[in-house]
Amino acid sequence: MFRPRPFLHSDMPRLQETVAEWIATAGRDAYDHVGELPHRVYDNLRGLPVGDLVHVWEDEHAGRIGGVTICLRFGAAFDAFCAPELRGTDTERAMLTFAADTTTRHMEDDEEYVLTDLFETDTTRGRLLNELGFAFFRVWDDVNTRDLTDLPPVVVPEGFTVRPATLDDAEALAESRNASFASDWTGAVYRDGVMTRPGYDPAREILAEAPDGRIGAYTVYWVDERNGLGHFEPVGTHEAFRRLGLARAVMAESMRRMAELGLRRVTVNHEAENLPAAKLYGALGFTRECRTHGYRRAKAQDSMSR
Repeated sequence: MFRPRPFLHSDMPRLQETVAEWIATAGRDAYDHVGELPHRVYDNLRGLPVGDLVHVWEDEHAGRIGGVTICLRFGAAFDAFCAPELRGTDTERAMLTFAADTTTRHMEDDEEYVLTDLFETDTTRGRLLNELGFAFFRVWDDVNTRDLTDLPPVVVPEGFTVRPATLDDAEALAESRNASFASDWTGAVYRDGVMTRPGYDPAREILAEAPDGRIGAYTVYWVDERNGLGHFEPVGTHEAFRRLGLARAVMAESMRRMAELGLRRVTVNHEAENLPAAKLYGALGFTRECRTHGYRRAKAQDSMSR
């Protein structure tokens, strides 16, 4: 019997290893890259009570992990990743129900829907969501991929330096994130809440430093050695340094490093309507592998069902 327990920071390495093994066993139809786990827990849920929102589903006798649920992303969305042998079972249904209810319970009053998404090829998850009252409402992301061969050159504009991050860059990285995504990071929150957490390696955040010390662009590349797969999340450019080729430079340098590690492919996702991102990734040789579909259920329906 698999039951949820609150996530502990020490769980992250084991969770990543477990999900990598699930991908090796069953493919990627039901699983995003293992780098999405620390990104979604530490980045998307910053400032929130992670122990209340992230749960590890564990066999209470054998200690085996059967799934993980991540709730309240973007204020209304949840994820549920489930072991291949549990797909389509009452256990996966229980994970989805638990994640939806937990998200609904923590949502702000003005949010109308609880949300989740799936790879368009994941018919098992789609069936369960429909049975639980969820309905498709939009194409969410394009999932793009390319081989780590015939890599683009690393072209760095004059005066800029492309290099790995260190903990000392936390303040400048927070400022750059705020200027690229209109977010509200502080250096202390980014350093203590992301850079020093399990699963994150500052050396795998590649940045383009301007002559004045500001960070013009940055990306984090994630590594799944079990499946030979890299992943970018996020990719950002400071609003003052756009159209200089800096995002291209940090991604090209990251791909060079991934290839040196022996990885074979790399993925990057973006909102399907984000045409500048599609143009950037296409110029770097990425092609669309598939799309993710967004599903939603009215929050009022959740209230009536309890």
